[in-house]
Amino acid sequence: MNTSKQIAKHFREVYFGGNWTSSNLKETLSDVTWQQAITKVYSFNTIATLVYHTNYYVSAVLKVLQGEPLNAKDKYSFDLLPLESQEDWSALLATTFDNAEHFISLIEGLPESKLWEDFTDKKYGNYYRNIHGIIEHTHYHLGQMVLIKKIVLEKQ
Repeated sequence: MNTSKQIAKHFREVYFGGNWTSSNLKETLSDVTWQQAITKVYSFNTIATLVYHTNYYVSAVLKVLQGEPLNAKDKYSFDLLPLESQEDWSALLATTFDNAEHFISLIEGLPESKLWEDFTDKKYGNYYRNIHGIIEHTHYHLGQMVLIKKIVLEKQ
């Protein structure tokens, strides 16, 4: 398996399962209701906000992989519009998982040489670093989602 396909596999596993942590977004979020997703616990971000936040970066890099310029600012990465229904929550999840599938397909198709090129600007490092950063970032926030979900369920 070439490097691009291996990275795509690693990304797929954090979203859809099969990684060695036995945790993934799809399964973790499958039974989270809209009300649970927007429940504030202590000073933590909500599950919905973390889903939005992780997808914010995936969607930004996805656009770069499609040939568009990088157009993302960290300060906007938590700017989730209020979710007012189960339909809103379901739409956020659908967008997140659709973006993940598209991201996977574009990574799989990356020529290996592209992985070592600068990612839009030398200051960001190469594509390899940025794609792995997305995977690490997702694992980090997935852990938070798992813990917040446990706390929310205990409080019910």
